[in-house]
Amino acid sequence: MKRIAIPELLDTDNGTPAEVASSLVDLNRINRWFGGVSTTSSLILEIAEKINANSLSLLEVASGAGYVPQATSRTVSRRGVQLNITLLDYNASHLRDRNGSGAVSGDAVSLPFRDESFDIVSSCLFLHHLPPEAVVASVKEGLRVCRTAVVINDVIRHPIHLALVYASLPLYRSRLTHHDAPASVRQAYTLEEMREMLRKTNASKLDARKQFLFRMGIIVWK
Repeated sequence: MKRIAIPELLDTDNGTPAEVASSLVDLNRINRWFGGVSTTSSLILEIAEKINANSLSLLEVASGAGYVPQATSRTVSRRGVQLNITLLDYNASHLRDRNGSGAVSGDAVSLPFRDESFDIVSSCLFLHHLPPEAVVASVKEGLRVCRTAVVINDVIRHPIHLALVYASLPLYRSRLTHHDAPASVRQAYTLEEMREMLRKTNASKLDARKQFLFRMGIIVWK
């Protein structure tokens, strides 16, 4: 199945405020039900164990309102790991309901932070929006800003995944989601494509694996 880049409506707030809010609720459901929170949580816990840390600062790139990092924080806290979260999104309107997290509007390929400002830089369902050269640039920026690792949680392009997405559309409220969910799978990368792009960064090591329901979970070690 060939990758096809399709602009997603939520990226440009191409809808009314109510439609955007409804689409963000749908996105939260997708991450809760289909491996978003569990994937990021498992990666964070792996890093914490590797470096023997019980407290980590995390920058979530393209965060929206921050559902995934905040749900992840609740999950990993039950395992004795505390997260100090900062949210970053290009669209400031997505950051309104940030539930106490710090929030910054900014560009993922030019992060407005100093070198090694956070332990971890993370993203969920973001890198598939970018062309290959921008994926590499974004991860390089993450490696610059992090002290330990970049965490990638994204979907995998596959015909069966696309069929499952179409079958699940009745679960969602927003017309934006009905467009964006299939578009995400069509323009997603395979795990091997992602590995090939990440080899062009200055990472010391890659831990990349398939996760639940066509998710990829990757730790890009600094």
